[in-house]
Amino acid sequence: MSLLVVGLSHRSAPVSVLERAALHADAQVKLLQDTVAADPATEAAVLATCNRIELYADVDKFHAGVAELSTLLAQHSGVGLDELTPYLYVHYEDRAVHHLFSVACGLDSMVVGEGQILGQIKDSLARAQELHTAGRLLNDLFQQALRVGKRAHSETGIDRAGQSLVTFGLEQLALGAEVSDWARGKKALVIGAGSMSSLAAATLARVGVTEIVVANRTADRAERLAEILNEGGDVSARAVPMDSVSDELTRADVVVSCTGATGLVLSAEAVAAARGSLAQLGADEVPPFHGSGAAPAARLPASSATDENCPLDLAPIQTTPGFSVLGEAAVAGMAASELEQHAAWVDNAPRPQSSGPAVTVLDPAEEADAIAALAATAAVIGRVPERRRPEPVAEIPRPTPSLFLLDLAMPRDIDAAVHRLGGVRLVDIESLADASADAPMAADVDQVRRIVADEVAAFGAALRAAHITPTVVALRSMAAEVVAGEIARLDGRLPGLDDKQRGEITQTVRRVVDKLLHAPTVRVKQLAAEPGGAGYADALRTLFDLDPETVAAVSRAEDSTDEKDRGSS
Repeated sequence: MSLLVVGLSHRSAPVSVLERAALHADAQVKLLQDTVAADPATEAAVLATCNRIELYADVDKFHAGVAELSTLLAQHSGVGLDELTPYLYVHYEDRAVHHLFSVACGLDSMVVGEGQILGQIKDSLARAQELHTAGRLLNDLFQQALRVGKRAHSETGIDRAGQSLVTFGLEQLALGAEVSDWARGKKALVIGAGSMSSLAAATLARVGVTEIVVANRTADRAERLAEILNEGGDVSARAVPMDSVSDELTRADVVVSCTGATGLVLSAEAVAAARGSLAQLGADEVPPFHGSGAAPAARLPASSATDENCPLDLAPIQTTPGFSVLGEAAVAGMAASELEQHAAWVDNAPRPQSSGPAVTVLDPAEEADAIAALAATAAVIGRVPERRRPEPVAEIPRPTPSLFLLDLAMPRDIDAAVHRLGGVRLVDIESLADASADAPMAADVDQVRRIVADEVAAFGAALRAAHITPTVVALRSMAAEVVAGEIARLDGRLPGLDDKQRGEITQTVRRVVDKLLHAPTVRVKQLAAEPGGAGYADALRTLFDLDPETVAAVSRAEDSTDEKDRGSS
């Protein structure tokens, strides 16, 4: 076995990198084709979900395989190899099997125990089979992974940890309330009609929304999903074209989006326009912190800048230590971008070299939040802080949300800037990743891990045993040829033998050969199934001087039979 997996997931990479590396359907096809065309790989499969991108391959060289698969992932994702490499993980042979089985059981999911990954693994296998990039190894591996995942869900209570990413997302939207209480009576808009969107629609219907509108680029799929929802009888559902999304936004309480689009489906401007004054950032509102938990008060870093050459020409009236104040008239009607410009000028102004209080330096993300808070604070208090010394900003509560957005797409469907709009709450893959880091693990996780370990051992043993089978078959074929040759030679020496006598002699010789070969071949299969047993096939070929091409022909014949069996199933 030379199984290799190279990939990245929510556990190894930030969502911003995952979003840029996301592979659309055409890119996945091209990646598979290019992988099997590369020298180290003979088989390939891609597992691409909203929070992972993994390339599986059967390779004949480890280091060359890692280099080639990493390069191909970078080329097809559009993220430079130097940037992508720190976030990649590599698993080989038994560790690669263990990884896929863990993924199939939901142990590596953002929501531990979610079952939708099984459908995604099944789709990945079907795609590789359709493109003829999956051979015997990957077919056996992915089919066994599906069986292991089903076993984990049927034999344990791993489902209790979280049934799906959709359920987890709705729990985050509900802000601690019971999802059924929060959803009751709401109207929902579902954008997309794929597997994730369909799951979202079904979940929304189950938790009590009264109406579901499905928007999709392919009308037939949207209409079919709406029909299925209506058949349930608990919700009213209808399908609309994608160009009706703006109109539907004016009526929706909940929006769930998961499409395969490469660009934004909902911009902040579109949401603001659809919701009118509700979505305007109020003058008394501090832009919220994007993520789970309460928004932290912004920290204003120290600065000792002077006011000379300020791009906004704000005079330094020192009425309060550490601030430039012009009063209400100076900031009335001033855009937040202008205030941010002033804040940036203060940040970049020269610092004195004399000794004094240490200057607080924020990382880029904290700096962006601090500047946004500065602009909002100036609008509230009527003065522009120069941030010469730390000045806490009081946290002002946001309006109660009346529009809830759940973005489950990767790359994202909904502009992250909508989290700044008043009365709007956005939950996306990034905030779900933050929230899932603190989610409790299911009590059955240890039991599932034991199942995975047992299945990995069994799969490895079966694979190693299968590896020696062509050699054993070739050995028995050679023995049969030897028996046939000796019987022919006996016919030449004893031409007077009748058919009964010849048959008895032939049967006796065959029994002798079978008995001599039986114990060694059974034992060698047992030994080959153990770790490190791959060398026994080479030993048999050497001891009995077997033709390597004969062994290879047996392998090709078995692979051809397997392909026919898969095609007829």
